[in-house]
This record gives sequence, C-alpha cells and structure tokens, in this order.
Amino acid sequence: MGSEKNPWLVFLMSQPGKSPTPRIRLWRLLKGLGAAVLRDGVYLLPDRAPLRQALEDQVQGVQSLGGAAYVLAVEPVTATDAHFRAFFDRSEEYAELLTTIAQLRATLAETTEVQARRVLQQVRRDYEAIVAIDYFPGPAQAQSAQALADADTAVTRHFAPDEPHPLQTGIRHLERTAYRGKVWATRQRVWVDRVASAWLIRRFIDPDARFLWLPTPQDCPPEAIGFDFDGAAFTHTGHRVTFEVLVASFDLATDPALRRLGVLVHALDVGGVPVPEAAGFEAILTGVRASGADDDQVLAAMLPVLDALYTAFSQETP
Repeated sequence: MGSEKNPWLVFLMSQPGKSPTPRIRLWRLLKGLGAAVLRDGVYLLPDRAPLRQALEDQVQGVQSLGGAAYVLAVEPVTATDAHFRAFFDRSEEYAELLTTIAQLRATLAETTEVQARRVLQQVRRDYEAIVAIDYFPGPAQAQSAQALADADTAVTRHFAPDEPHPLQTGIRHLERTAYRGKVWATRQRVWVDRVASAWLIRRFIDPDARFLWLPTPQDCPPEAIGFDFDGAAFTHTGHRVTFEVLVASFDLATDPALRRLGVLVHALDVGGVPVPEAAGFEAILTGVRASGADDDQVLAAMLPVLDALYTAFSQETP
C-alpha cells in the first residue's frame, strides 16, 4: 500500500539478552531520527522514504541479535493525523533556541567576539539538528531562522559597527589591467567579506596589491582603492556583498568556484543560503583573529584556506 493511505510508520522492537548496549545504540538512532515513543519498544515516525529505509535497516540488526522487530505502515483509526503530528511538535526546542539567542543579544556588551560567535555557531548547529527532524515545520521554525539571522547581524554590527550599507546602483564592468600594482584599503579587524575580498584581489585582480587596514573609513588616503565601507569604490551593492561586487565588476562570474565562494561569503556576512563549509571557515577565521594576529597576519593565514576552498569548489563543478 502507498504512503498516501498509510502516512505513518510504527517500529516494534523486542531485544533479547541482558546487555543494554544494543538497545542503547538503537534508542540513540531512533532519537536521532526524531521518533516519538508510544511505549517501550514502540516508536512512531511519519512515512518518508529515508525513514522507512532507516527503520528497515534496524529490523535486520535486531534480528541478527536474535530479537524481533517489525516496521508497520499504519493510518490512525482512533486518533487523527493531527493527534499523531502533535508528537512531533518542536516548539519547545525552538523556544530554547530563542531563549539562548535573546540572552546572547542582551549580553553582547559583556561578551567577547570569540564568545559571541561560539554561541552563534552552537545555536546554528542546534537549529539545523532540530530542522532535520522537524517533519511538520510551522511558525516556530521560521521565527527561529529569522531570530538566528538577526542575531548574526547584531553580532557583526556590534563588533564591526562600520559595516557598509548597500548601494542601490548598477555595477560597472572594469578592466583588471587598470587595477594592477595598486594600494587597496579597507577597515581593520577584517572579517569574512573583507578577508575574502582581499584574497580575491590578490589572486584574481591585482597580484601585487598592497593593503591598508583603516581604523576608520575616513582614514582612507585618496590614492587608495577602498573596499567594503560606505563611500568605497567597491562595497555592498543591491543584494551583493563586496566580494560578489568585485566578482561582477571584473567579469569573474563565469568561474563557478568563485560563485560558490560568493554564496559562502554572502551567507556569513549578511545571511543567506546555508553553505556546509561556512561554519568551518568562520571558526578558522575567528580563531586566527583571537590569536592576536594583526590584519596582515590574518590575511596571510587565510589565503591558503581560501585557496583550498577555491580548489575544492573547482573540482566539484563541471
């Protein structure tokens, strides 16, 4: 029978023996799937192909140990789908995330950037774990996603208050040869967009680029090419962050690996489509900055990281 008529899976299990290890291992797997416990040895999940496969795999495991296990496709008779769905309400778990986010924002003044970003990383991981088993998403998921994005922006604004405001203008297409051997300037204490933009400049636009790290945007000398601050030659424009603006300005968008890097930078700088590598990149950059390195040292440390990401993305794209 198809899953439309039997929208629920029931997993029945009885394991022999006195060793608790197999039972604990199976319980952890079922918990990881987000299964609802109806009673000891009886678990409920929505009928989804990956979940059905995961449960069928466990049947074989239990039987190999001499136990009994069954996967049943059922539809409620004395209950309703709404009653069963209530077992999978993740509102309380999202509420805990929202509490943590609220506490982070309320204590930013007493928190170091490393601490704040560590909390954000953990909240992001917890959010993704809940989403993975939130089979019937509702307003709580959307609210948590928005709160997480807002908190990310708040942390960036707090520790980098000079973040640029997007321009609403077109992007000019420029010749790279006119931008060789230049001095490029951006705000000091570089973060994701600025360090990635500096890498892009060094690797694809101006191999001999020299960089100035400005205490304030007003310190930019007239001969320098500014990037990633209000009034700079290259800064946020429309929906693009500075890295993406540089890619578009110098006709580099035909490179799929640079486009993928742009998605990563965009997600970390202003929020956006999740990128699996983003959390690792952010953690490395946070650690490098926390080591006391100045901006030249930060760039030197992050160049090979970005090189490696670019190579990996290049290999993944046809």
